[in-house]
Amino acid sequence: MLTGVTRPAQHSAPALRRLLDLLAQGAAAEEFDRPAADARQAGASAAELAEIAEAAAVALRIRRTLGQHRVREAQLTALFDTASDLAALRDLDAVLRAIVHRAKLLLGTDVTYLSLNDDAAGDTYMRVTDGSVAEAFQRVRLGMGEGLGGLVAQTARPYATGDYQADTRFHHTTSIDSAVLDEGLRAILGVPLRLGARVIGVLYAADRAPREFTATEVALLSSLADHAAIAIDGARLLEETRAALVDLNAASETIRTHSEAMRRAEEAHDQLTDLVLQGGGADDVAAALADILDGGILIHDADGAELARARAEPLPQPIPAVSASRARGRAVPLDGTWVCAVLAGPELLGSIALTGRAGLADADRLLFERASVVTALLMLLRRSVAETEDRVRGELLGDLLARTGDPGTLAARARRLGVNLNRRHSVFVAHSEVAPRHRLLAATARSAQALNGLAGLHHDHVVLVAPSDAPGAAAQALAAELGQAVGFPVTVGAAGPATGPAELPDAHREAGRCLSALRALGRTGSGGAVADLGFVGVLLGDQADLGGYVRRTLGPVLDYDERRGTDLVTTLDAYFAEGASPTRTTSSLHVHVNTVVQRLERIGRLLGPDWNAPARTLEIQLALRLHRLTQGL
Repeated sequence: MLTGVTRPAQHSAPALRRLLDLLAQGAAAEEFDRPAADARQAGASAAELAEIAEAAAVALRIRRTLGQHRVREAQLTALFDTASDLAALRDLDAVLRAIVHRAKLLLGTDVTYLSLNDDAAGDTYMRVTDGSVAEAFQRVRLGMGEGLGGLVAQTARPYATGDYQADTRFHHTTSIDSAVLDEGLRAILGVPLRLGARVIGVLYAADRAPREFTATEVALLSSLADHAAIAIDGARLLEETRAALVDLNAASETIRTHSEAMRRAEEAHDQLTDLVLQGGGADDVAAALADILDGGILIHDADGAELARARAEPLPQPIPAVSASRARGRAVPLDGTWVCAVLAGPELLGSIALTGRAGLADADRLLFERASVVTALLMLLRRSVAETEDRVRGELLGDLLARTGDPGTLAARARRLGVNLNRRHSVFVAHSEVAPRHRLLAATARSAQALNGLAGLHHDHVVLVAPSDAPGAAAQALAAELGQAVGFPVTVGAAGPATGPAELPDAHREAGRCLSALRALGRTGSGGAVADLGFVGVLLGDQADLGGYVRRTLGPVLDYDERRGTDLVTTLDAYFAEGASPTRTTSSLHVHVNTVVQRLERIGRLLGPDWNAPARTLEIQLALRLHRLTQGL
């Protein structure tokens, strides 16, 4: 916004510089009110105070966005560090202590703890705690379905409560409630530790004060739990292998092979994790995994869109195999292709497919499954970045269409996003009767990114602003593209082109009217601008192109009259004026009936065989009236 200020006033310039200093210092939010107060005390004018207030609002938004980025970056860094730390641990107790400690750092809670299932006793017992002070709490056991943890262990689903003692969703018992009360816990989040379809325990994060856990925190703790389950299983397998060495010398070769497979899996896991930490994307992960497994790799998102492909031909997402993998928690084969669901806890983020390896050894299958965990972390990071960018772009789009803010400021914000509003842009409003709006918005956002435009929700409609000189043709192409992306018909109304922020709101209103007209005319699933709607477009357009409509409707007849010196337009006008009766037209024009018939046949050849159909005659008669009107102007 500051780039639009060309002549700083006496009091506003120091205030604006002070706001920048506060941003650089990471000052508290209340500090941003001080420059305006100082300027007011110094006698600043109302215009200067308004300018300072607007700058302070922008600075606070930037501060909030930077803070969100820092929190998200810290969370993801902790999660990546966890993956590396757990992969290096061998001792089961060390693994469990590392898990609960990292969970405490990751979510910033007072207490974290982990319980493991006892299949023989049919319950789950406390194994490791971090931050606990009550001895009774550290020894508590929960029956399946009892309390929050017993319900998580029984259902294999995450549960969270802001105040456990007052939450009636859970089966409260005296021993559990007493232990929780002794520890002073109020808010509790529990996620399952799963190996395949089997739950081996529960990972918890808890606070001694009421707190609501967000969906992001649930996803992060679930991702940590997935890493933890793999590490626990690896440590358990290693302990079993060591025990087998004592009793079975003959198992040495099996152990060597297994250890080699584990080492290879760990190295591959570390390689992929480092790749993501260094800023690698889905294409880099796919290429690295294809080299490691010596096969073809395809990565799809939850909607089935291909994100990356390496050493493989295009392949639609095998949805039945993804569902089976999600249910079992393991990679599954399908017609020579291995498929593994990419999950963050219970949430499906996408899938990875391995081609060219129909016979996959257990070690490679484990490696392939580990790769899905790294891919989940990559997708979480990608989604976080995309959500932030989409929010910023959506806010700008809303301000543009609502005429909120100075045009120069809006143009400057757009330039920072790589959008040049000095170019000619068209506005597109999309609607689907069936597809969920969030899916349509996501597909439109992808199209906006490809077109270097802006997309978002405005007045409950999905809106796209993109460079285009031909809104009608672009709307048709966009309707087809979005319909294919969401799997349902999408109707797109368009208007433009418009240049600069000032013209976009009017173009948006016209695009909305065009969308309504398309739906009313039964043209669901198509796209167009008002120029494509015939006389309806003439009535809807902000700036009706009467001459263009006449030319599109009567052009062949007008051209014929001009070339031949005839007057077929007059004959056509008289024909409709006499109720489409050739006999009465003959009397009106004072010519022989055969002459009228011949002229009408000529008109039919020029305008097409449907020229006399009811819908077409309505457009032709309107064009004749407009022709007479424009000729008289």
